[in-house]
Amino acid sequence: MKDHSLFSQIWTQSPVFEAVLRSVQIVAATEATTLILGESGTGKELVARALHDGSKRRDRPYVAVNCATFSESLAESQLFGHKRGAFTGAHADYEGQIRSADGGTLFLDEIAELSLPVQAKLLRFLETGEVLGLGESQSRPVDVRLVAATHRDLAKMVEQGRFRADLFYRLQVVPIELPPLRARQGDIDWLLARFMTEFAERYTLHLPRLTSKARGVIRRHPWPGNVRELRNLAERLVVLHAGKSVDVDNLPHELRATEAMESTTRRFDLPENGIDLEAVESDLLRQALARTGGNKSRAARLLNLSRDTFLYRLKKFSIQ
Repeated sequence: MKDHSLFSQIWTQSPVFEAVLRSVQIVAATEATTLILGESGTGKELVARALHDGSKRRDRPYVAVNCATFSESLAESQLFGHKRGAFTGAHADYEGQIRSADGGTLFLDEIAELSLPVQAKLLRFLETGEVLGLGESQSRPVDVRLVAATHRDLAKMVEQGRFRADLFYRLQVVPIELPPLRARQGDIDWLLARFMTEFAERYTLHLPRLTSKARGVIRRHPWPGNVRELRNLAERLVVLHAGKSVDVDNLPHELRATEAMESTTRRFDLPENGIDLEAVESDLLRQALARTGGNKSRAARLLNLSRDTFLYRLKKFSIQ
């Protein structure tokens, strides 16, 4: 969504993503517990912040916690706090991240990384609204809106016994799923241009010029790191190729490797008039045998077939 203060840091021209952001805008005005789902680099942190900034809690604390950074032994203390002397190394009282967010929003990123015991205590807090720190005898009420996020499949983790089912259902009152960059039609070229302009201005460098072939490779890349990966590419191109022409050979290895793999796996384009599939199959079998000097096992591997399947097809076409 462009030109809206709530999404000033989220850039998109994709109708798919704009529809998601409209939902975020609606949810922000409520107190609903929200679970943000999506691959790494899709903008979950930015959406969490937008949920806070669009809520009535916007002037209260916003506390973001990355659960993946906690060791299992310290997670409970970091979230719920502790009294001095509660454990070795607890030299002073600590209120914990949940109490720090009192009156505002608590964002638990990578919530799937919490251990089962800490999940149980988090569930109790969500149900009672009270926090009991380590070494404390009296729980205290805390008013926070919880927003959680993960790139993992929580439903599958529930099936595997690695995530509590009751906490899962308590978290996903309103689930918001962010689309990966490869599903955001039109955003790859547009975002790359914006990011490159941003870095060129920051470093006072001239923009590089992408060839049409390089742009094609960039569009076809699956972008497993999503927007974060694209932003890193933009910075690399500006820094290393300022004012120069960027062709395929200048792109990072991972992009060129993807292109090479696609070229290898897609060797044939179906002619307009069609083909005789059996003739093509018979010819490929003969070529494989010729290339391996008649070694049927090696020929089968060339065609990615089991030896039995290869022998069956040889018999089918009466190839000796």
